[in-house]
Amino acid sequence: MKFLRIVFIITGLLFAFACSGKAPVKTTPEAFDAEGSFEKANKLIDDKDYAEARALLLEIKNRDLTKKYSPLAQLRIADSYVKEGEPELAVAEYRRFLEMYPDHRHASYAQYEIAMVYFNQIESPERGYGGAAKALQEFERLKRDYPRNPYKDVVELRIEKCRTTMADYELLVGEFYMKRGSYNAPIGGFEPLLKKSPDYKKKRTYC
Repeated sequence: MKFLRIVFIITGLLFAFACSGKAPVKTTPEAFDAEGSFEKANKLIDDKDYAEARALLLEIKNRDLTKKYSPLAQLRIADSYVKEGEPELAVAEYRRFLEMYPDHRHASYAQYEIAMVYFNQIESPERGYGGAAKALQEFERLKRDYPRNPYKDVVELRIEKCRTTMADYELLVGEFYMKRGSYNAPIGGFEPLLKKSPDYKKKRTYC
C-alpha cells in the first residue's frame, strides 16, 4: 500500500507539472512594410546616403509580396546612381528595369533617363559627339518603343541638339583637313553631313 501511495503521488505530481506547462506560442512573421521602407529609401537618397538607400531598395525588391513597390525600387536604384554621378551604372539599372518591366507605366521614363544620361555628356562639338550619337539613338528608341511618351515636345528639341552637335563636329573635322590642304577628306565628310542634316544652318559655307 505504501508503495502504491508513492506511485500515485509521483504520478499526480507529473500530471500537475505537465498541465501547468505553457504551450509553445506560435508567432507569425511581421508583415514587411514596403511603403514605409520606400519612403525611408527616398529620404536617404535626398540625404545623399546612396549606399544605404540602395540596400533598402534591394530589400524592397526581395520582400515586397504585393509587387507594387518592387518596380519603383528598381527605378530609384537607377536614379540614385544618376544623383551620385555614376552614369554608366545608372544606365545599366535603367536597362535592367526595362528588361524586367517592359510594359510598366514608368517604362518610358526609364528609356528617357537613359537618353538623358548620354545627352548630359554633351559638352561641345569637339567633346560631345559620342554622347550626342548615343543620346540620339536612345531618343529615337524612346519614340519608336513608346510613341505615347509624355516627353514628345522636349525630345524633339533634344534630338535637334544631338544632330546639330554631331554636324558641328563633322564640320570641324572637315575644316581641319581643308586647312591642311587635304580636300578629299572634307568632301567625303560634308556630303553625308548635308544628307543627314539637310537643315543644318552652317552648310551654306561650303555649298
